Amino acid sequence: MKAMVLKAPNTPFEMTQVPDPVAGPGEAVARVIACGSGLTIQHVKAGRSPAEFPRIIGHEITGEIVAIGAGVTELAIGDGVTAYYYLNCGHCRWCLANFEPLCENCTGNVGRNCDGGYAEYIKLPAHNFIKLPQGLDYKAHPAEIGVIMDALATPFKVLRRARVKAGETVAVFGAGGGVGIHQVMLAKWARAHVIAVDVARDKFDACRKAGADEVVDASAGNVAEALLDLTCGRGVDVAIDYVSRTSTLEAGAKALGRHGRLVTLGGAGQSFQASAREMLHKEQDLLGSRYVTRSEILETLDLVVRGEVWPLVTDIRPLAEAEALHERVERGEVIGRAALLIG
Repeated sequence: MKAMVLKAPNTPFEMTQVPDPVAGPGEAVARVIACGSGLTIQHVKAGRSPAEFPRIIGHEITGEIVAIGAGVTELAIGDGVTAYYYLNCGHCRWCLANFEPLCENCTGNVGRNCDGGYAEYIKLPAHNFIKLPQGLDYKAHPAEIGVIMDALATPFKVLRRARVKAGETVAVFGAGGGVGIHQVMLAKWARAHVIAVDVARDKFDACRKAGADEVVDASAGNVAEALLDLTCGRGVDVAIDYVSRTSTLEAGAKALGRHGRLVTLGGAGQSFQASAREMLHKEQDLLGSRYVTRSEILETLDLVVRGEVWPLVTDIRPLAEAEALHERVERGEVIGRAALLIG
Protein backbone atom coordinates (compact mmCIF):
# COMPACT_ATOMS: atom_id res chain seq x y z
CA MET A 1 0.00 0.00 0.00
CA LYS A 2 0.95 3.67 -0.37
CA ALA A 3 1.87 5.48 2.85
CA MET A 4 3.51 8.66 4.11
CA VAL A 5 6.30 7.44 6.37
CA LEU A 6 8.37 9.38 8.88
CA LYS A 7 11.78 7.72 9.14
CA ALA A 8 12.80 9.88 12.13
CA PRO A 9 11.54 12.89 14.08
CA ASN A 10 11.87 16.31 12.45
CA THR A 11 12.30 14.87 8.97
CA PRO A 12 10.14 15.17 5.84
CA PHE A 13 7.48 12.60 4.97
CA GLU A 14 8.52 9.95 2.46
CA MET A 15 5.90 8.50 0.12
CA THR A 16 6.62 4.78 0.41
CA GLN A 17 5.15 1.46 -0.69
CA VAL A 18 4.77 -0.73 2.39
CA PRO A 19 3.11 -4.14 2.83
CA ASP A 20 -0.66 -4.15 3.26
CA PRO A 21 -1.58 -4.84 6.89
CA VAL A 22 -3.10 -8.23 7.72
CA ALA A 23 -5.69 -8.59 10.47
CA GLY A 24 -4.64 -10.98 13.22
CA PRO A 25 -6.86 -12.37 15.99
CA GLY A 26 -8.86 -9.58 17.60
CA GLU A 27 -7.80 -7.07 14.92
CA ALA A 28 -9.38 -5.39 11.93
CA VAL A 29 -8.14 -3.50 8.87
CA ALA A 30 -9.84 -0.43 7.42
CA ARG A 31 -9.37 1.36 4.12
CA VAL A 32 -8.58 4.97 5.01
CA ILE A 33 -10.63 7.58 3.17
CA ALA A 34 -9.41 10.67 5.03
CA CYS A 35 -7.29 11.58 8.04
CA GLY A 36 -7.17 14.79 10.06
CA SER A 37 -3.94 16.76 10.41
CA GLY A 38 -3.79 18.47 13.79
CA LEU A 39 -1.14 19.87 16.09
CA THR A 40 -1.03 16.68 18.19
CA ILE A 41 0.50 14.71 15.33
CA GLN A 42 2.59 17.66 14.19
CA HIS A 43 4.26 17.50 17.62
CA VAL A 44 5.23 13.91 16.77
CA LYS A 45 6.57 14.89 13.36
CA ALA A 46 8.55 17.78 14.85
CA GLY A 47 10.04 15.59 17.59
CA ARG A 48 8.28 17.37 20.46
CA SER A 49 6.29 14.25 21.37
CA PRO A 50 8.01 10.88 21.68
CA ALA A 51 7.14 8.16 19.20
CA GLU A 52 8.58 4.98 17.76
CA PHE A 53 10.12 5.39 14.28
CA PRO A 54 9.77 4.72 11.41
CA ARG A 55 6.15 5.63 11.83
CA ILE A 56 2.97 6.34 9.88
CA ILE A 57 1.19 9.04 11.88
CA GLY A 58 -2.44 10.14 11.98
CA HIS A 59 -5.45 9.07 14.03
CA GLU A 60 -8.47 11.20 13.04
CA ILE A 61 -9.65 8.78 10.39
CA THR A 62 -12.70 8.08 8.30
CA GLY A 63 -12.50 4.57 6.91
CA GLU A 64 -14.28 1.39 5.91
CA ILE A 65 -13.58 -2.06 7.31
CA VAL A 66 -12.06 -4.38 4.69
CA ALA A 67 -10.83 -7.29 6.83
CA ILE A 68 -11.49 -8.73 10.28
CA GLY A 69 -9.44 -11.19 12.27
CA ALA A 70 -10.46 -14.25 14.24
CA GLY A 71 -12.74 -13.58 17.18
CA VAL A 72 -13.98 -10.20 15.96
CA THR A 73 -17.76 -10.00 16.15
CA GLU A 74 -18.50 -6.29 16.62
CA LEU A 75 -17.42 -5.25 13.11
CA ALA A 76 -18.39 -6.32 9.59
CA ILE A 77 -16.85 -5.79 6.17
CA GLY A 78 -18.05 -2.45 4.79
CA ASP A 79 -18.69 -0.77 8.15
CA GLY A 80 -17.88 2.93 8.17
CA VAL A 81 -15.55 3.65 11.08
CA THR A 82 -13.41 6.15 12.87
CA ALA A 83 -10.73 5.33 15.48
CA TYR A 84 -10.26 5.63 19.23
CA TYR A 85 -6.91 7.36 19.83
CA TYR A 86 -5.68 5.54 22.95
CA LEU A 87 -4.56 1.92 22.64
CA ASN A 88 -6.48 0.96 25.76
CA CYS A 89 -6.98 -2.62 26.91
CA GLY A 90 -10.77 -2.58 27.17
CA HIS A 91 -10.89 -4.85 30.23
CA CYS A 92 -9.23 -3.15 33.23
CA ARG A 93 -11.44 -1.56 35.91
CA TRP A 94 -11.07 1.91 34.34
CA CYS A 95 -12.02 0.74 30.86
CA LEU A 96 -14.97 -1.22 32.22
CA ALA A 97 -16.10 1.85 34.17
CA ASN A 98 -16.14 3.91 30.93
CA PHE A 99 -12.97 5.82 31.86
CA GLU A 100 -10.83 4.53 28.99
CA PRO A 101 -8.36 7.46 29.08
CA LEU A 102 -7.25 6.20 32.51
CA CYS A 103 -6.63 2.62 31.28
CA GLU A 104 -4.09 0.81 33.48
CA ASN A 105 -2.71 -1.16 30.52
CA CYS A 106 -2.65 1.49 27.79
CA THR A 107 0.16 0.79 25.34
CA GLY A 108 0.23 4.21 23.68
CA ASN A 109 -1.58 6.02 20.90
CA VAL A 110 -2.64 5.36 17.33
CA GLY A 111 -0.08 6.94 15.01
CA ARG A 112 2.57 7.11 17.73
CA ASN A 113 2.98 3.58 19.04
CA CYS A 114 1.41 1.82 16.07
CA ASP A 115 0.98 2.93 12.48
CA GLY A 116 -1.83 5.39 11.85
CA GLY A 117 -3.95 6.88 9.12
CA TYR A 118 -1.51 8.48 6.64
CA ALA A 119 -1.78 5.35 4.52
CA GLU A 120 -4.26 3.53 2.31
CA TYR A 121 -5.01 1.01 5.08
CA ILE A 122 -4.80 0.93 8.86
CA LYS A 123 -4.74 -2.07 11.19
CA LEU A 124 -5.89 -1.71 14.81
CA PRO A 125 -7.27 -3.81 17.64
CA ALA A 126 -10.91 -4.23 16.65
CA HIS A 127 -12.19 -2.41 19.74
CA ASN A 128 -10.22 0.69 18.66
CA PHE A 129 -12.53 1.10 15.68
CA ILE A 130 -15.79 2.94 16.34
CA LYS A 131 -18.66 2.38 13.94
CA LEU A 132 -20.11 5.54 12.44
CA PRO A 133 -23.84 5.97 13.06
CA GLN A 134 -26.56 5.74 10.45
CA GLY A 135 -27.39 9.11 8.93
CA LEU A 136 -23.79 10.30 8.81
CA ASP A 137 -22.72 10.70 5.17
CA TYR A 138 -19.04 9.96 5.67
CA LYS A 139 -18.47 9.36 1.96
CA ALA A 140 -19.58 12.90 1.09
CA HIS A 141 -17.64 14.55 3.94
CA PRO A 142 -14.81 12.19 4.95
CA ALA A 143 -12.43 14.93 6.14
CA GLU A 144 -15.00 16.51 8.44
CA ILE A 145 -16.26 13.19 9.81
CA GLY A 146 -12.73 11.98 10.57
CA VAL A 147 -11.83 14.87 12.87
CA ILE A 148 -14.95 14.53 15.04
CA MET A 149 -13.36 11.88 17.27
CA ASP A 150 -10.84 14.43 18.54
CA ALA A 151 -11.52 18.02 17.49
CA LEU A 152 -15.21 17.94 18.45
CA ALA A 153 -15.37 15.10 20.98
CA THR A 154 -12.65 16.59 23.18
CA PRO A 155 -14.47 19.90 23.79
CA PHE A 156 -17.76 18.01 24.18
CA LYS A 157 -16.20 16.06 27.04
CA VAL A 158 -14.84 19.27 28.58
CA LEU A 159 -18.35 20.74 28.79
CA ARG A 160 -19.34 17.76 30.93
CA ARG A 161 -16.11 17.72 32.93
CA ALA A 162 -16.50 21.42 33.77
CA ARG A 163 -20.27 21.14 34.35
CA VAL A 164 -20.94 24.04 31.98
CA LYS A 165 -24.50 25.33 32.24
CA ALA A 166 -26.51 27.65 30.01
CA GLY A 167 -25.88 31.29 30.81
CA GLU A 168 -22.45 30.76 32.35
CA THR A 169 -19.38 32.62 31.13
CA VAL A 170 -16.68 30.42 29.59
CA ALA A 171 -13.20 31.67 28.69
CA VAL A 172 -11.29 29.53 26.18
CA PHE A 173 -7.50 29.95 26.21
CA GLY A 174 -5.95 29.02 22.86
CA ALA A 175 -9.32 29.63 21.22
CA GLY A 176 -7.79 30.03 17.77
CA GLY A 177 -6.27 26.55 17.78
CA GLY A 178 -7.68 23.49 16.07
CA VAL A 179 -9.44 22.16 19.18
CA GLY A 180 -9.83 25.54 20.87
CA ILE A 181 -12.05 26.93 18.13
CA HIS A 182 -14.24 23.84 18.38
CA GLN A 183 -14.42 24.46 22.13
CA VAL A 184 -15.75 27.93 21.36
CA MET A 185 -18.30 26.31 19.04
CA LEU A 186 -19.39 23.71 21.62
CA ALA A 187 -19.57 26.22 24.47
CA LYS A 188 -21.87 28.39 22.36
CA TRP A 189 -23.92 25.27 21.52
CA ALA A 190 -24.26 24.77 25.29
CA ARG A 191 -25.68 28.33 25.45
CA ALA A 192 -22.78 29.79 27.40
CA HIS A 193 -21.40 33.31 27.07
CA VAL A 194 -18.04 32.67 25.40
CA ILE A 195 -14.83 34.68 25.60
CA ALA A 196 -12.04 33.66 23.20
CA VAL A 197 -8.49 34.22 24.46
CA ASP A 198 -5.55 33.95 22.07
CA VAL A 199 -2.37 35.67 20.90
CA ALA A 200 -3.26 35.25 17.20
CA ARG A 201 -5.31 38.32 16.40
CA ASP A 202 -5.77 37.14 12.81
CA LYS A 203 -7.95 34.29 14.12
CA PHE A 204 -10.34 36.46 16.14
CA ASP A 205 -12.83 36.78 13.27
CA ALA A 206 -12.96 32.99 12.98
CA CYS A 207 -13.50 32.73 16.75
CA ARG A 208 -16.41 35.15 16.52
CA LYS A 209 -17.92 33.18 13.64
CA ALA A 210 -17.55 30.02 15.74
CA GLY A 211 -19.56 31.63 18.53
CA ALA A 212 -17.31 33.86 20.64
CA ASP A 213 -19.19 36.78 22.16
CA GLU A 214 -15.95 38.60 23.01
CA VAL A 215 -12.24 38.18 22.39
CA VAL A 216 -9.17 38.94 24.49
CA ASP A 217 -5.78 39.59 22.91
CA ALA A 218 -3.45 37.63 25.19
CA SER A 219 -0.36 39.15 23.53
CA ALA A 220 -1.22 42.42 25.27
CA GLY A 221 -0.84 40.79 28.71
CA ASN A 222 -3.12 41.34 31.70
CA VAL A 223 -5.48 38.58 30.59
CA ALA A 224 -6.95 38.02 34.07
CA GLU A 225 -7.69 41.72 34.39
CA ALA A 226 -9.32 41.77 30.96
CA LEU A 227 -11.55 38.83 31.86
CA LEU A 228 -12.52 40.46 35.16
CA ASP A 229 -13.35 43.68 33.31
CA LEU A 230 -15.54 41.82 30.81
CA THR A 231 -17.44 40.17 33.67
CA CYS A 232 -17.83 43.39 35.70
CA GLY A 233 -15.49 42.00 38.36
CA ARG A 234 -17.44 38.77 38.95
CA GLY A 235 -14.94 36.53 37.14
CA VAL A 236 -15.62 33.73 34.68
CA ASP A 237 -17.49 30.58 35.59
CA VAL A 238 -15.20 28.33 33.58
CA ALA A 239 -11.68 28.81 32.17
CA ILE A 240 -10.63 26.14 29.65
CA ASP A 241 -6.91 26.13 28.89
CA TYR A 242 -5.62 24.46 25.72
CA VAL A 243 -2.24 26.19 26.09
CA SER A 244 -1.47 25.20 29.69
CA ARG A 245 1.58 27.35 30.18
CA THR A 246 2.28 28.79 33.61
CA SER A 247 1.11 32.22 32.47
CA THR A 248 -2.20 31.03 30.99
CA LEU A 249 -3.02 28.71 33.87
CA GLU A 250 -2.36 31.40 36.45
CA ALA A 251 -4.37 33.94 34.46
CA GLY A 252 -7.26 31.50 34.23
CA ALA A 253 -7.14 30.77 37.95
CA LYS A 254 -7.06 34.47 38.86
CA ALA A 255 -10.03 35.18 36.57
CA LEU A 256 -12.32 32.59 38.18
CA GLY A 257 -15.40 33.74 40.03
CA ARG A 258 -17.42 31.97 42.72
CA HIS A 259 -17.78 28.25 42.02
CA GLY A 260 -15.37 28.81 39.12
CA ARG A 261 -13.78 25.84 37.37
CA LEU A 262 -10.39 25.79 35.63
CA VAL A 263 -9.78 22.94 33.18
CA THR A 264 -6.38 22.10 31.72
CA LEU A 265 -6.00 19.85 28.68
CA GLY A 266 -2.28 19.25 28.47
CA GLY A 267 -0.69 21.62 26.00
CA ALA A 268 2.61 22.67 27.55
CA GLY A 269 1.59 20.97 30.81
CA GLN A 270 3.55 23.41 32.95
CA SER A 271 3.33 23.88 36.72
CA PHE A 272 1.55 26.92 38.12
CA GLN A 273 0.50 28.54 41.36
CA ALA A 274 -3.07 29.08 42.50
CA SER A 275 -4.40 30.71 45.65
CA ALA A 276 -5.68 28.15 48.16
CA ARG A 277 -7.48 30.99 49.93
CA GLU A 278 -9.38 31.93 46.74
CA MET A 279 -10.17 28.27 46.08
CA LEU A 280 -11.54 27.94 49.61
CA HIS A 281 -13.55 31.14 49.85
CA LYS A 282 -15.00 30.87 46.34
CA GLU A 283 -15.29 27.04 46.30
CA GLN A 284 -13.35 26.77 43.06
CA ASP A 285 -12.28 23.63 41.20
CA LEU A 286 -9.01 22.90 39.38
CA LEU A 287 -9.60 20.08 36.90
CA GLY A 288 -7.74 18.01 34.35
CA SER A 289 -9.40 16.54 31.26
CA ARG A 290 -7.70 13.78 29.31
CA TYR A 291 -9.02 12.95 25.84
CA VAL A 292 -12.47 11.28 25.75
CA THR A 293 -14.32 8.02 26.26
CA ARG A 294 -15.76 5.93 23.44
CA SER A 295 -19.26 6.86 24.54
CA GLU A 296 -18.40 10.57 24.33
CA ILE A 297 -17.28 10.08 20.73
CA LEU A 298 -20.57 8.35 19.96
CA GLU A 299 -22.54 11.15 21.63
CA THR A 300 -20.61 13.76 19.63
CA LEU A 301 -21.24 11.86 16.40
CA ASP A 302 -24.95 11.91 17.26
CA LEU A 303 -24.83 15.69 17.67
CA VAL A 304 -23.46 15.93 14.14
CA VAL A 305 -26.11 13.54 12.80
CA ARG A 306 -28.79 15.77 14.33
CA GLY A 307 -27.22 18.82 12.69
CA GLU A 308 -26.50 20.60 15.97
CA VAL A 309 -22.77 21.07 15.34
CA TRP A 310 -20.39 20.63 12.40
CA PRO A 311 -16.57 20.45 12.45
CA LEU A 312 -14.53 23.26 10.94
CA VAL A 313 -12.07 21.88 8.35
CA THR A 314 -10.59 24.58 6.13
CA ASP A 315 -7.63 22.93 4.35
CA ILE A 316 -8.17 19.56 2.65
CA ARG A 317 -5.41 18.13 0.44
CA PRO A 318 -4.29 14.87 -1.18
CA LEU A 319 -1.87 12.63 0.69
CA ALA A 320 1.00 13.75 -1.55
CA GLU A 321 0.76 17.27 -0.08
CA ALA A 322 1.18 16.15 3.54
CA GLU A 323 4.49 17.97 3.96
CA ALA A 324 3.13 21.32 2.75
CA LEU A 325 0.04 20.91 4.91
CA HIS A 326 2.08 20.19 8.02
CA GLU A 327 4.21 23.26 7.37
CA ARG A 328 1.00 25.33 7.62
CA VAL A 329 -0.02 23.50 10.79
CA GLU A 330 3.40 24.16 12.32
CA ARG A 331 3.14 27.88 11.53
CA GLY A 332 -0.33 28.07 13.05
CA GLU A 333 -1.89 29.17 9.77
CA VAL A 334 -4.80 26.71 9.68
CA ILE A 335 -8.22 27.82 10.91
CA GLY A 336 -9.89 24.88 12.63
CA ARG A 337 -8.64 21.57 11.27
CA ALA A 338 -6.71 20.43 8.21
CA ALA A 339 -7.05 16.98 6.65
CA LEU A 340 -5.68 14.69 4.00
CA LEU A 341 -7.73 12.69 1.51
CA ILE A 342 -6.23 9.22 1.23
CA GLY A 343 -8.46 7.17 -1.04
